[in-house]
Amino acid sequence: MQAWQLLAIFLSTVAGLVLNPLPVGAWAFLGLTTSILTNTLSFSTAFGAFTNEVIWLIVISFFFARGFVKTGLGDRVANYFVKWLGKSTLGLSYGLTFSEILIAPAMPSTTARAGGIYLPIIKSLSLSVGSKPGDPSARKLGAYLVQSQFQSAGNSSALFLTAAAQNMLCLKLAEEVGVIVSSPWVSWFRAASVPALVSLLLSPFILYNLYPPEIKDTPDAPAMAAKRLEHMGSVTRDEWVMIGTMILAVSLWVFGEALGIASVVAAMLGLSILLLLGVLEWDDCLSEKSAWDTLAWFAVLVGMAGQLTNLGIVTWMSSCVANLLQSFSLSWPAAFGVLQASYFFIHYLFASQTGHVGALYSAFLAMHVAAGVPGVLAALTLAYNTNLFGALTHYSSGQAAVYYGAGYVDLPDVFKVGFMMALSNAVIWVVVGSFWWKFLGLY
Repeated sequence: MQAWQLLAIFLSTVAGLVLNPLPVGAWAFLGLTTSILTNTLSFSTAFGAFTNEVIWLIVISFFFARGFVKTGLGDRVANYFVKWLGKSTLGLSYGLTFSEILIAPAMPSTTARAGGIYLPIIKSLSLSVGSKPGDPSARKLGAYLVQSQFQSAGNSSALFLTAAAQNMLCLKLAEEVGVIVSSPWVSWFRAASVPALVSLLLSPFILYNLYPPEIKDTPDAPAMAAKRLEHMGSVTRDEWVMIGTMILAVSLWVFGEALGIASVVAAMLGLSILLLLGVLEWDDCLSEKSAWDTLAWFAVLVGMAGQLTNLGIVTWMSSCVANLLQSFSLSWPAAFGVLQASYFFIHYLFASQTGHVGALYSAFLAMHVAAGVPGVLAALTLAYNTNLFGALTHYSSGQAAVYYGAGYVDLPDVFKVGFMMALSNAVIWVVVGSFWWKFLGLY
Protein backbone atom coordinates (compact mmCIF):
# COMPACT_ATOMS: atom_id res chain seq x y z
CA MET A 1 0.00 0.00 0.00
CA GLN A 2 2.85 2.40 0.88
CA ALA A 3 4.42 1.89 -2.56
CA TRP A 4 1.18 2.63 -4.43
CA GLN A 5 0.48 5.70 -2.30
CA LEU A 6 3.95 7.05 -3.02
CA LEU A 7 3.57 6.30 -6.74
CA ALA A 8 0.30 8.29 -6.80
CA ILE A 9 1.94 11.24 -5.04
CA PHE A 10 4.98 11.04 -7.33
CA LEU A 11 2.86 10.97 -10.50
CA SER A 12 0.81 13.92 -9.20
CA THR A 13 4.03 15.82 -8.57
CA VAL A 14 5.32 15.05 -12.08
CA ALA A 15 1.97 16.11 -13.58
CA GLY A 16 2.36 19.43 -11.77
CA LEU A 17 5.82 19.88 -13.29
CA VAL A 18 4.29 19.48 -16.75
CA LEU A 19 1.09 21.51 -16.23
CA ASN A 20 2.55 24.20 -13.93
CA PRO A 21 -0.50 24.96 -11.72
CA LEU A 22 2.03 26.49 -9.28
CA PRO A 23 5.74 27.32 -9.47
CA VAL A 24 7.78 24.12 -9.63
CA GLY A 25 9.29 24.47 -6.15
CA ALA A 26 5.91 25.19 -4.56
CA TRP A 27 4.25 22.20 -6.23
CA ALA A 28 7.10 19.90 -5.20
CA PHE A 29 6.75 21.13 -1.61
CA LEU A 30 3.04 20.26 -1.69
CA GLY A 31 3.95 16.75 -2.83
CA LEU A 32 6.51 16.47 -0.05
CA THR A 33 3.97 17.65 2.54
CA THR A 34 1.36 15.18 1.26
CA SER A 35 3.80 12.28 1.55
CA ILE A 36 4.35 13.12 5.24
CA LEU A 37 0.71 13.92 6.09
CA THR A 38 -0.45 10.58 4.68
CA ASN A 39 2.29 8.72 6.59
CA THR A 40 3.62 7.47 3.27
CA LEU A 41 7.09 8.69 4.25
CA SER A 42 8.54 9.69 7.58
CA PHE A 43 9.85 13.25 7.98
CA SER A 44 13.50 12.14 7.97
CA THR A 45 12.99 9.92 4.90
CA ALA A 46 11.08 12.63 3.00
CA PHE A 47 13.85 15.17 3.62
CA GLY A 48 16.70 12.66 3.23
CA ALA A 49 17.58 13.74 -0.31
CA PHE A 50 18.29 17.32 0.84
CA THR A 51 21.70 16.04 1.97
CA ASN A 52 22.37 14.45 -1.41
CA GLU A 53 25.90 15.31 -2.61
CA VAL A 54 24.93 15.57 -6.28
CA ILE A 55 22.13 18.04 -5.57
CA TRP A 56 24.51 20.31 -3.67
CA LEU A 57 27.04 19.99 -6.50
CA ILE A 58 24.33 21.26 -8.86
CA VAL A 59 23.50 24.17 -6.52
CA ILE A 60 27.16 25.23 -6.28
CA SER A 61 27.42 24.97 -10.08
CA PHE A 62 24.86 27.78 -10.36
CA PHE A 63 27.14 29.97 -8.24
CA PHE A 64 30.11 29.19 -10.52
CA ALA A 65 28.01 30.25 -13.51
CA ARG A 66 27.20 33.52 -11.75
CA GLY A 67 30.93 34.09 -11.26
CA PHE A 68 31.57 33.72 -14.99
CA VAL A 69 28.91 36.32 -15.78
CA LYS A 70 29.81 38.72 -12.95
CA THR A 71 33.55 38.82 -13.78
CA GLY A 72 32.95 39.07 -17.54
CA LEU A 73 35.26 36.11 -18.19
CA GLY A 74 32.74 34.23 -20.33
CA ASP A 75 32.08 37.34 -22.41
CA ARG A 76 35.83 37.83 -22.94
CA VAL A 77 36.40 34.23 -24.11
CA ALA A 78 33.48 34.40 -26.57
CA ASN A 79 34.68 37.72 -28.01
CA TYR A 80 38.16 36.32 -28.61
CA PHE A 81 36.69 33.52 -30.74
CA VAL A 82 34.57 36.03 -32.69
CA LYS A 83 37.71 38.07 -33.30
CA TRP A 84 39.60 35.03 -34.59
CA LEU A 85 36.91 33.29 -36.67
CA GLY A 86 34.20 35.87 -37.37
CA LYS A 87 34.93 37.08 -40.91
CA SER A 88 32.06 35.02 -42.37
CA THR A 89 28.67 34.11 -40.94
CA LEU A 90 29.61 30.43 -40.85
CA GLY A 91 32.96 31.24 -39.23
CA LEU A 92 31.16 33.45 -36.73
CA SER A 93 28.89 30.55 -35.82
CA TYR A 94 31.85 28.21 -35.37
CA GLY A 95 33.64 30.80 -33.24
CA LEU A 96 30.70 31.05 -30.85
CA THR A 97 30.31 27.24 -30.78
CA PHE A 98 34.00 26.59 -30.04
CA SER A 99 34.01 29.19 -27.27
CA GLU A 100 31.06 27.46 -25.60
CA ILE A 101 32.94 24.14 -25.74
CA LEU A 102 35.78 25.81 -23.84
CA ILE A 103 33.52 27.45 -21.26
CA ALA A 104 31.00 24.62 -20.75
CA PRO A 105 32.91 22.26 -18.38
CA ALA A 106 33.39 25.03 -15.84
CA MET A 107 30.01 26.79 -16.31
CA PRO A 108 27.38 24.11 -15.66
CA SER A 109 24.30 26.13 -16.63
CA THR A 110 23.19 26.24 -20.26
CA THR A 111 20.68 28.93 -19.36
CA ALA A 112 23.37 31.15 -17.84
CA ARG A 113 25.64 30.62 -20.85
CA ALA A 114 22.78 31.52 -23.20
CA GLY A 115 21.42 34.54 -21.36
CA GLY A 116 24.61 35.85 -19.78
CA ILE A 117 27.09 35.43 -22.63
CA TYR A 118 25.90 34.33 -26.05
CA LEU A 119 22.58 36.07 -26.61
CA PRO A 120 23.98 39.55 -25.84
CA ILE A 121 26.83 38.97 -28.32
CA ILE A 122 24.46 37.60 -30.99
CA LYS A 123 22.08 40.53 -30.58
CA SER A 124 24.91 43.04 -30.82
CA LEU A 125 26.33 41.45 -33.98
CA SER A 126 22.89 41.12 -35.58
CA LEU A 127 21.77 44.68 -34.89
CA SER A 128 25.05 46.00 -36.33
CA VAL A 129 24.05 44.64 -39.77
CA GLY A 130 20.39 45.65 -39.50
CA SER A 131 19.04 42.25 -38.43
CA LYS A 132 16.26 43.07 -35.98
CA PRO A 133 14.07 40.79 -33.83
CA GLY A 134 10.40 40.46 -34.75
CA ASP A 135 11.11 41.78 -38.22
CA PRO A 136 11.71 40.24 -41.69
CA SER A 137 15.32 41.38 -41.33
CA ALA A 138 15.77 38.77 -38.57
CA ARG A 139 16.71 36.24 -41.26
CA LYS A 140 19.67 38.37 -42.35
CA LEU A 141 21.85 37.09 -39.52
CA GLY A 142 20.21 36.92 -36.08
CA ALA A 143 17.85 34.00 -36.73
CA TYR A 144 20.66 31.78 -38.03
CA LEU A 145 23.07 32.62 -35.18
CA VAL A 146 20.36 32.01 -32.56
CA GLN A 147 19.40 28.66 -34.09
CA SER A 148 23.01 27.58 -34.51
CA GLN A 149 24.00 28.42 -30.94
CA PHE A 150 20.78 26.90 -29.58
CA GLN A 151 21.20 23.63 -31.46
CA SER A 152 24.92 23.35 -30.68
CA ALA A 153 24.44 23.96 -26.96
CA GLY A 154 22.97 20.48 -26.43
CA ASN A 155 26.10 18.83 -27.78
CA SER A 156 28.37 21.14 -25.76
CA SER A 157 26.45 20.13 -22.64
CA ALA A 158 26.60 16.44 -23.56
CA LEU A 159 30.37 16.58 -24.01
CA PHE A 160 31.26 17.16 -20.34
CA LEU A 161 29.75 15.78 -17.14
CA THR A 162 29.98 19.21 -15.49
CA ALA A 163 28.56 21.17 -18.46
CA ALA A 164 24.93 20.86 -17.32
CA ALA A 165 23.19 20.34 -13.99
CA GLN A 166 21.08 17.42 -15.19
CA ASN A 167 24.17 15.38 -16.15
CA MET A 168 25.23 14.90 -12.54
CA LEU A 169 21.68 14.08 -11.51
CA CYS A 170 21.52 11.34 -14.16
CA LEU A 171 24.56 9.52 -12.79
CA LYS A 172 23.25 9.81 -9.22
CA LEU A 173 19.94 8.25 -10.25
CA ALA A 174 21.84 5.56 -12.16
CA GLU A 175 23.63 4.63 -8.93
CA GLU A 176 20.29 4.16 -7.19
CA VAL A 177 19.21 1.78 -9.96
CA GLY A 178 22.44 -0.16 -9.44
CA VAL A 179 24.46 1.14 -12.42
CA ILE A 180 27.81 2.55 -11.27
CA VAL A 181 29.92 4.60 -13.70
CA SER A 182 33.51 4.48 -12.44
CA SER A 183 35.69 7.61 -12.82
CA PRO A 184 32.55 9.48 -13.90
CA TRP A 185 34.09 12.66 -15.36
CA VAL A 186 36.61 10.78 -17.51
CA SER A 187 34.19 7.99 -18.48
CA TRP A 188 31.52 10.51 -19.48
CA PHE A 189 33.91 12.59 -21.62
CA ARG A 190 35.54 9.58 -23.25
CA ALA A 191 32.23 8.08 -24.36
CA ALA A 192 30.77 11.43 -25.51
CA SER A 193 33.86 12.91 -27.12
CA VAL A 194 33.75 11.55 -30.66
CA PRO A 195 29.99 11.70 -31.43
CA ALA A 196 29.59 15.07 -29.68
CA LEU A 197 32.56 16.66 -31.46
CA VAL A 198 31.43 15.33 -34.85
CA SER A 199 27.98 16.75 -34.22
CA LEU A 200 29.43 20.09 -33.09
CA LEU A 201 31.51 20.29 -36.26
CA LEU A 202 28.56 19.47 -38.52
CA SER A 203 25.64 21.29 -36.85
CA PRO A 204 26.49 24.90 -37.87
CA PHE A 205 27.12 23.72 -41.46
CA ILE A 206 23.88 21.71 -41.60
CA LEU A 207 21.92 24.70 -40.31
CA TYR A 208 23.74 27.00 -42.75
CA ASN A 209 22.08 25.00 -45.54
CA LEU A 210 18.84 24.10 -43.76
CA TYR A 211 18.13 27.57 -42.35
CA PRO A 212 20.47 29.87 -44.32
CA PRO A 213 21.25 33.46 -43.30
CA GLU A 214 20.82 36.16 -45.93
CA ILE A 215 24.19 37.68 -45.05
CA LYS A 216 27.05 35.30 -45.76
CA ASP A 217 30.01 37.53 -44.88
CA THR A 218 30.56 39.50 -41.66
CA PRO A 219 33.81 41.43 -42.24
CA ASP A 220 33.07 43.88 -39.43
CA ALA A 221 32.47 41.27 -36.73
CA PRO A 222 36.17 40.74 -35.78
CA ALA A 223 36.65 44.51 -35.49
CA MET A 224 33.56 44.80 -33.27
CA ALA A 225 34.84 41.99 -31.03
CA ALA A 226 38.28 43.62 -30.87
CA LYS A 227 36.64 46.90 -29.88
CA ARG A 228 34.65 45.20 -27.12
CA LEU A 229 37.81 43.49 -25.85
CA GLU A 230 39.64 46.83 -25.88
CA HIS A 231 36.79 48.38 -23.91
CA MET A 232 36.97 45.51 -21.38
CA GLY A 233 40.67 46.22 -20.86
CA SER A 234 43.22 43.73 -19.62
CA VAL A 235 42.22 40.62 -17.71
CA THR A 236 41.15 41.66 -14.23
CA ARG A 237 42.22 40.17 -10.91
CA ASP A 238 38.76 38.62 -10.45
CA GLU A 239 38.95 36.99 -13.88
CA TRP A 240 42.35 35.48 -13.05
CA VAL A 241 40.96 34.15 -9.77
CA MET A 242 37.99 32.72 -11.68
CA ILE A 243 40.33 31.04 -14.20
CA GLY A 244 42.53 29.56 -11.47
CA THR A 245 39.56 28.36 -9.43
CA MET A 246 37.94 26.70 -12.42
CA ILE A 247 41.19 24.97 -13.42
CA LEU A 248 41.47 23.68 -9.85
CA ALA A 249 37.83 22.55 -9.72
CA VAL A 250 37.89 20.81 -13.12
CA SER A 251 41.23 19.13 -12.26
CA LEU A 252 39.75 17.78 -9.03
CA TRP A 253 36.60 16.64 -10.88
CA VAL A 254 38.85 14.70 -13.27
CA PHE A 255 41.40 13.32 -10.79
CA GLY A 256 39.45 13.61 -7.53
CA GLU A 257 38.57 9.93 -7.32
CA ALA A 258 42.26 8.97 -7.32
CA LEU A 259 42.96 11.63 -4.69
CA GLY A 260 39.97 10.68 -2.53
CA ILE A 261 38.26 14.04 -3.04
CA ALA A 262 34.54 13.90 -3.90
CA SER A 263 33.23 16.13 -6.69
CA VAL A 264 31.02 18.11 -4.32
CA VAL A 265 33.99 18.77 -2.00
CA ALA A 266 35.97 20.09 -4.99
CA ALA A 267 33.07 22.41 -5.82
CA MET A 268 32.82 23.55 -2.18
CA LEU A 269 36.54 24.33 -2.20
CA GLY A 270 36.17 26.35 -5.41
CA LEU A 271 33.22 28.32 -4.07
CA SER A 272 35.06 28.98 -0.79
CA ILE A 273 37.98 30.45 -2.74
CA LEU A 274 35.67 32.71 -4.75
CA LEU A 275 33.96 33.91 -1.55
CA LEU A 276 37.21 34.35 0.39
CA LEU A 277 38.84 36.43 -2.37
CA GLY A 278 35.75 38.53 -3.00
CA VAL A 279 34.99 37.37 -6.53
CA LEU A 280 31.55 36.38 -5.28
CA GLU A 281 29.74 37.80 -2.28
CA TRP A 282 27.27 35.84 -0.17
CA ASP A 283 24.51 38.12 -1.44
CA ASP A 284 25.32 36.86 -4.96
CA CYS A 285 24.63 33.34 -3.77
CA LEU A 286 21.47 34.32 -1.92
CA SER A 287 20.10 36.13 -4.97
CA GLU A 288 20.67 33.10 -7.22
CA LYS A 289 17.03 32.05 -6.84
CA SER A 290 17.21 29.31 -9.46
CA ALA A 291 19.84 27.49 -7.37
CA TRP A 292 17.71 27.40 -4.23
CA ASP A 293 14.58 26.56 -6.22
CA THR A 294 16.45 23.67 -7.83
CA LEU A 295 17.58 22.44 -4.42
CA ALA A 296 13.95 22.33 -3.24
CA TRP A 297 12.29 20.48 -6.09
CA PHE A 298 15.26 18.34 -7.15
CA ALA A 299 15.55 16.97 -3.65
CA VAL A 300 11.85 16.13 -3.54
CA LEU A 301 11.91 14.32 -6.89
CA VAL A 302 15.17 12.48 -6.20
CA GLY A 303 13.93 11.42 -2.76
CA MET A 304 10.62 10.09 -4.10
CA ALA A 305 12.33 8.34 -7.02
CA GLY A 306 14.79 6.70 -4.64
CA GLN A 307 12.02 5.46 -2.36
CA LEU A 308 10.04 4.10 -5.34
CA THR A 309 13.12 2.10 -6.27
CA ASN A 310 13.55 0.86 -2.70
CA LEU A 311 9.89 -0.18 -2.54
CA GLY A 312 10.17 -2.17 -5.77
CA ILE A 313 7.85 -0.09 -7.99
CA VAL A 314 10.55 0.82 -10.53
CA THR A 315 11.69 -2.81 -10.76
CA TRP A 316 8.10 -3.99 -11.26
CA MET A 317 7.38 -1.41 -13.97
CA SER A 318 10.62 -2.10 -15.82
CA SER A 319 9.97 -5.85 -15.73
CA CYS A 320 6.51 -5.32 -17.25
CA VAL A 321 7.95 -3.23 -20.09
CA ALA A 322 10.82 -5.68 -20.60
CA ASN A 323 8.36 -8.59 -20.83
CA LEU A 324 6.32 -6.62 -23.36
CA LEU A 325 9.38 -5.96 -25.49
CA GLN A 326 10.39 -9.63 -25.24
CA SER A 327 6.92 -10.64 -26.43
CA PHE A 328 7.81 -8.89 -29.71
CA SER A 329 11.04 -10.91 -29.80
CA LEU A 330 13.14 -7.73 -29.77
CA SER A 331 16.89 -8.11 -29.34
CA TRP A 332 18.55 -5.76 -26.84
CA PRO A 333 19.80 -3.40 -29.60
CA ALA A 334 16.23 -3.09 -30.93
CA ALA A 335 14.84 -2.55 -27.43
CA PHE A 336 17.60 0.02 -26.87
CA GLY A 337 16.50 1.95 -29.97
CA VAL A 338 12.80 1.88 -29.04
CA LEU A 339 13.40 2.98 -25.45
CA GLN A 340 15.89 5.73 -26.38
CA ALA A 341 13.54 7.16 -29.02
CA SER A 342 10.62 7.03 -26.59
CA TYR A 343 12.61 8.78 -23.86
CA PHE A 344 13.67 11.47 -26.34
CA PHE A 345 10.34 12.34 -27.95
CA ILE A 346 8.36 12.19 -24.69
CA HIS A 347 10.18 15.45 -23.97
CA TYR A 348 7.58 17.27 -26.09
CA LEU A 349 5.44 16.92 -22.93
CA PHE A 350 8.05 18.48 -20.61
CA ALA A 351 9.13 22.07 -20.04
CA SER A 352 12.31 21.15 -18.18
CA GLN A 353 15.22 18.82 -18.82
CA THR A 354 15.82 18.28 -15.12
CA GLY A 355 12.12 17.66 -14.54
CA HIS A 356 12.19 15.01 -17.27
CA VAL A 357 15.20 13.36 -15.62
CA GLY A 358 13.61 13.34 -12.19
CA ALA A 359 10.39 11.88 -13.54
CA LEU A 360 11.55 9.29 -16.05
CA TYR A 361 15.30 8.63 -16.05
CA SER A 362 15.31 5.93 -13.35
CA ALA A 363 12.35 4.09 -14.87
CA PHE A 364 13.79 4.12 -18.40
CA LEU A 365 17.22 3.03 -17.20
CA ALA A 366 15.64 0.12 -15.31
CA MET A 367 13.70 -0.84 -18.47
CA HIS A 368 16.97 -0.84 -20.46
CA VAL A 369 18.69 -3.08 -17.93
CA ALA A 370 15.70 -5.45 -17.75
CA ALA A 371 15.74 -5.69 -21.57
CA GLY A 372 19.40 -6.78 -21.53
CA VAL A 373 21.04 -3.48 -22.50
CA PRO A 374 24.51 -3.04 -20.90
CA GLY A 375 23.98 -0.81 -17.86
CA VAL A 376 26.73 1.79 -18.35
CA LEU A 377 25.86 2.20 -22.04
CA ALA A 378 22.18 2.73 -21.15
CA ALA A 379 22.95 5.18 -18.34
CA LEU A 380 25.27 7.34 -20.43
CA THR A 381 23.19 7.42 -23.61
CA LEU A 382 20.01 8.35 -21.74
CA ALA A 383 21.98 11.16 -20.10
CA TYR A 384 23.36 12.35 -23.46
CA ASN A 385 19.82 12.36 -24.86
CA THR A 386 18.75 14.51 -21.93
CA ASN A 387 20.99 17.27 -23.29
CA LEU A 388 20.08 16.78 -26.95
CA PHE A 389 16.32 17.09 -26.49
CA GLY A 390 16.79 20.51 -24.91
CA ALA A 391 16.59 22.06 -28.39
CA LEU A 392 13.33 20.42 -29.53
CA THR A 393 10.94 23.30 -28.78
CA HIS A 394 10.80 26.82 -27.36
CA TYR A 395 9.87 25.40 -23.93
CA SER A 396 12.08 22.31 -23.80
CA SER A 397 14.83 23.85 -21.66
CA GLY A 398 15.94 27.02 -19.94
CA GLN A 399 18.15 28.07 -22.86
CA ALA A 400 15.26 27.42 -25.25
CA ALA A 401 13.18 30.07 -23.50
CA VAL A 402 16.12 32.50 -23.54
CA TYR A 403 16.85 32.13 -27.26
CA TYR A 404 13.20 32.10 -28.35
CA GLY A 405 12.51 35.11 -26.16
CA ALA A 406 15.05 37.12 -28.17
CA GLY A 407 12.42 37.34 -30.93
CA TYR A 408 14.62 36.33 -33.88
CA VAL A 409 13.03 32.96 -34.66
CA ASP A 410 9.36 32.36 -35.50
CA LEU A 411 7.61 29.62 -33.52
CA PRO A 412 6.93 27.31 -36.54
CA ASP A 413 10.65 27.48 -37.38
CA VAL A 414 11.58 26.52 -33.82
CA PHE A 415 9.54 23.29 -34.08
CA LYS A 416 10.59 22.51 -37.67
CA VAL A 417 14.31 23.08 -37.15
CA GLY A 418 14.20 21.43 -33.73
CA PHE A 419 12.73 18.23 -35.18
CA MET A 420 15.07 18.14 -38.19
CA MET A 421 18.16 18.74 -36.07
CA ALA A 422 16.95 16.06 -33.63
CA LEU A 423 16.97 13.60 -36.53
CA SER A 424 20.40 14.86 -37.61
CA ASN A 425 21.81 14.41 -34.11
CA ALA A 426 20.22 10.96 -33.87
CA VAL A 427 21.93 9.82 -37.09
CA ILE A 428 25.30 11.21 -36.01
CA TRP A 429 25.18 9.81 -32.49
CA VAL A 430 23.86 6.40 -33.58
CA VAL A 431 26.31 5.92 -36.47
CA VAL A 432 29.43 7.45 -34.93
CA GLY A 433 28.55 6.43 -31.39
CA SER A 434 27.94 2.79 -32.29
CA PHE A 435 31.47 2.35 -33.61
CA TRP A 436 33.08 4.44 -30.87
CA TRP A 437 31.27 2.75 -27.99
CA LYS A 438 32.10 -0.67 -29.43
CA PHE A 439 35.74 0.39 -29.57
CA LEU A 440 35.57 1.49 -25.93
CA GLY A 441 34.03 -1.85 -24.91
CA LEU A 442 30.73 -0.43 -23.65
CA TYR A 443 28.94 -3.33 -25.39
